[in-house]
Amino acid sequence: MPKRSSNSSRVLILGGTGRVGGSTALALTNLSPDLRILVGGRNREKGAALVAKLGEGSEFAEVDIDNLKALEAYLNDVDLVIHAAGPFQRTEKCKVLEAAISTKTSYVDVCDDTSYAWRAKSLHKKAVAADVPAITTAGIYPGVSNVMAAELVRHARNQKLGEPERLRFSYFTAGSGGAGPTILATSFLLLGEEVVAYVKGEKIKLKPYTGMLNIDFGKGIGKRDVYLLNLPEVRSAYEVLGVPTVSARFGTAPFFWNWGMAVLTSLFPAEFLRDKKKVRQLVGVFDPLVRAVDGIAGERVSMRVDLEFSNGRSTVGIFTHKRLSESVGIAIASFALAVLEGSTEPGVWFPEEPQGIAIEARELLLERASQGTINFVMNKAPWMVETNAKELGLGIYV
Repeated sequence: MPKRSSNSSRVLILGGTGRVGGSTALALTNLSPDLRILVGGRNREKGAALVAKLGEGSEFAEVDIDNLKALEAYLNDVDLVIHAAGPFQRTEKCKVLEAAISTKTSYVDVCDDTSYAWRAKSLHKKAVAADVPAITTAGIYPGVSNVMAAELVRHARNQKLGEPERLRFSYFTAGSGGAGPTILATSFLLLGEEVVAYVKGEKIKLKPYTGMLNIDFGKGIGKRDVYLLNLPEVRSAYEVLGVPTVSARFGTAPFFWNWGMAVLTSLFPAEFLRDKKKVRQLVGVFDPLVRAVDGIAGERVSMRVDLEFSNGRSTVGIFTHKRLSESVGIAIASFALAVLEGSTEPGVWFPEEPQGIAIEARELLLERASQGTINFVMNKAPWMVETNAKELGLGIYV
């Protein structure tokens, strides 16, 4: 039998001493104070400091996700595991998900890698057989952005606004978003991957960090340049939501970081940027500079999801927060609570699938995830949310 979940459930956060995991632990405690949090990580000193902030009902566990027996022992004693020990790029096996299935433990991960996400999805039948609910790519982007897209499409079809023709994800983060070396490593690793996009139902491959668009993120952010990256929500949204043209772009600030990312794709061969060990060495070189610039750039984050229809109409959703490190934790915590509250069916799901986050649970998830935002709007015409409703496209328009 699967473990029973409630407001007093026990949750293990792997990567809990990192910035993403730590932010998730704090957000979970704020959203549901009765939860018992087990902070899983390798740094006992950082773990003890975080546990002191979380208060009673929380504790630290020194967990190595490569030690399967030890991991399963911890999973046997919790109701939900949150896998935030990235980066997920170039990871060949879904060890934590497999352990969760074998111990009948509910599962959420913050994967932002296409290959890993679909590898997780391949375990769907095993999760169904074990009666285990699991959601992959359940962070802020991908994650909350997927749910935003699903709601835009559902609303459009329900209101007969027109047939959805193009879905475009646009993301902006100032500096590294205060999220540290893991985010930096993820960005570099993504530069080694060909970008998959869909145009009128046809899968195409493009060079990373090309196809620039100047996107207006509205209040608090304004217009920013964003570039194509290979992100998992493109394929999952294409297959789940049935929109024929789908793409995802990302941009950062200060503006010269975008130039630097483009230069890296030309300077280093793709094989180098796919090598985790070499990328970690590269991060070691860049991290001090990134942290210095972060102090000036801040860590604002914004997501814009555009849905265009065959009749020429369009609708958008925008999510903007002053601090990525805070908002990503709230986003992950919102998915975790949705799973604990029973909105997820047994199986491995993407956030936009109604079996992952039930349609009737999406409003509450977005309400929770948008706490603290400086701008959160859904189902608005572009002119209602933009500072300047003009976009300039270079290269292929997807």
